Formats: sequence, C-alpha cells, structure tokens
Amino acid sequence: MSDPALTRIGVAIDIPEPWGAQLTRRRAEAGDPQAAYTPAHVTLLGPTEVAGDALPAVEKHLESIAAAQPPFTIHLRGTGTFRPITEVVFVTLAKGISECELLAEAITRSEDVRRDTRFPYHPHVTVAQDVSPEALDAVFEDLAGFSASFEVTSFTLFSHGGEGPWRPRRDFPLGR
Repeated sequence: MSDPALTRIGVAIDIPEPWGAQLTRRRAEAGDPQAAYTPAHVTLLGPTEVAGDALPAVEKHLESIAAAQPPFTIHLRGTGTFRPITEVVFVTLAKGISECELLAEAITRSEDVRRDTRFPYHPHVTVAQDVSPEALDAVFEDLAGFSASFEVTSFTLFSHGGEGPWRPRRDFPLGR
C-alpha cells in the first residue's frame, strides 16, 4: 500500500476444522503462494482499501449486517473453476450461496466500502491460483469428491499491512 492513511481490509467466513486445514494444505501442495498467508475461507469482501479513520464506521456497519443475518449452513461440495477467464480452481458451495450473496451485497452498501466489480460475486473457497495448468487440473480432480457441511455463526473482518498473513481484526456474530 502506498498511502499510509489507507488500510487494506477483507471480510470472510473461515472454514472450520478439520476442513479448513485440509483445504489450505491442499492449496499449499499445489504450489499456490497464497496458501501460507490466506487460510481457507469464503470471501464476502475481497481486499479493499479504506480510510483508516473510517474503520470504526465500517465496524459499526458490519455489526448491523451481522445482527440482521441469522446463522446458516454452508455445504461445500465438489470443485469448480473460473478458467479460462482466470486460472483459479475452487470448492463450490452447494448450500449457503444466497446467504453469502446477501451478506456480500449488504457489506458494500457502506460508502466507506467499495468492492472491485470486475467480476460478479460468486461465493467459493479458492484451492489453487497462480500455479501451473497441471497443478490446477490435479487439485480440480483431487477435490472433486470433497464434501463438508458446517454452521456459520459469524464472519470476520481481516486487515493486511502489505506483507505476511492476513490478520483477524474482529469477529461479528450473526443474529445478535
């Protein structure tokens, strides 16, 4: 980041254990450089720069969104890809898509938060990116039978200083 007055944030739903570690490990095995910095998750707001002094308002906004959304179930099942548009393989959501879409849409309703709109929002768990076509194919095949269901009871605001892993900043419990 070039402007010290800006903070890079993201909002995501963590994938619980044992599945989170399994998916992150498979991403690392594929050679994806982001595996070391980004644990398995469903993105609600991708990397976004906001004014540092806007963070309290962003957190208040996220509080109200979380309070209005009851807990819900995500069922991850099988793999998908964004190829040939982008070289990404992901685990798909079989259940919980609409809840993630509603949360993502609500998050970007703040004037302090603007989402990159080059691509439409599509909830997923990235398991390979920036790797060879052969590695993408292998992950796609290896996780084709993957399945996991879990209850989502919160989402997390993360921050990133430009180096190292994303750091959890605050959890927002759903339905409170």
